[in-house]
Amino acid sequence: MAGSALLETRVPGLEPMSRGKVRDIYDLDDRLVIVATDRISAFDWVNPVGIPDKGRLLTAMSLFWFEQLKDIVPNHLISTDLADFPEVFRAHPDQFEGRSMLVRKCEMFAVEFVVRGYLAGSGWKEYRKSGTVCGIKLPEGLVESDRLERAIFTPATKATDGHDINISPEEAAEIIGAQWAEAASDVALRIYEFAREYAAARGIILCDTKFEFGLADGRLTLADEALTPDSSRFWPADSYAPGRPQPSYDKQFVRDWLEATDWDKNSPPPPLPDEVVARTREKYVDAYRKLTGATDL
Repeated sequence: MAGSALLETRVPGLEPMSRGKVRDIYDLDDRLVIVATDRISAFDWVNPVGIPDKGRLLTAMSLFWFEQLKDIVPNHLISTDLADFPEVFRAHPDQFEGRSMLVRKCEMFAVEFVVRGYLAGSGWKEYRKSGTVCGIKLPEGLVESDRLERAIFTPATKATDGHDINISPEEAAEIIGAQWAEAASDVALRIYEFAREYAAARGIILCDTKFEFGLADGRLTLADEALTPDSSRFWPADSYAPGRPQPSYDKQFVRDWLEATDWDKNSPPPPLPDEVVARTREKYVDAYRKLTGATDL
C-alpha cells in the first residue's frame, strides 16, 4: 500500500537552493543533494496533491538507467546511501531515504537534449503546420504517433516561467558551442537507441525523451534524471496504432482529469481526487516494474 505523499523537504536550518516542479536541490559547494519529491505538475502547474512513492520511483529508475548507460557516458551520481550524506540528511531518513542522490556539481549546458523517435506532442503540432520538427524537415504524409525513419535530436531551452521552448540544432550549437553540442547530441542519440531497443524487448515503446548534460572535470556528464516517465514518453507496445494519441505510462490521467474540469490553467489547479492519484501511481509503478524487472513498490 502507498503511504502519504512527500510534497517538500523541510529541515530546520537547511534551505534548498531551489525547489523545482518535482525536485528539491541542496548545495554542498562541490556537490549537490537532489531529492525527488512526490509533487506532480501538469500544464506547468504543480498540483497541491502528490503521488505517493513517485519520487522513489523516479530515483530508482534513474539509478537503473545510470547503471545501464555507464559504458556510453559517465553520470553525476556519487551515492544514494544516506550513510554517505552529511549528518543533517542522515537525521531525517523519512524525508530523504530512497529518493535522494548525492551528485557531483556539473557545469550544466543551458539546453535540453530531446530525442524523438516518434511524432507526438509539440513535434506533431509543428509538423502539422510546417512539415518540420525544430526546423528539421520530415517526409510528407506522416500521421500522429508515426515512427520516424531515424530518431532526431530536437533541442529545447527553458524560459523563466518554466516552459520548454523548442529550438533548432543550430541554435543549440550557438548557445553551448558546436563541439559540445555535437558531442552531447551524439551521446543522446546513442542512449535513445539503446533504451528504445531495451524497452521494446519488454513491450514498451520509447516515443521520446530528454536528457541534461554538463561538464564535470572537463568531461561530458549525464545529469539530473534519465529515462523516467517524467522525462520520457513511454507507450505500451501492444496497443500502439499510428494516427491517434497513444496511452502512456505517465501523468496522462492527471492531464485528462484537469481537462475535464473548468480549471482555467491560469490559476492554482484543483486538488486531484483519490482515484486519479491511485491510477497515476499505478502507471508509474507499472513502468518501473516492466522496465527494471523489479518487484518492489
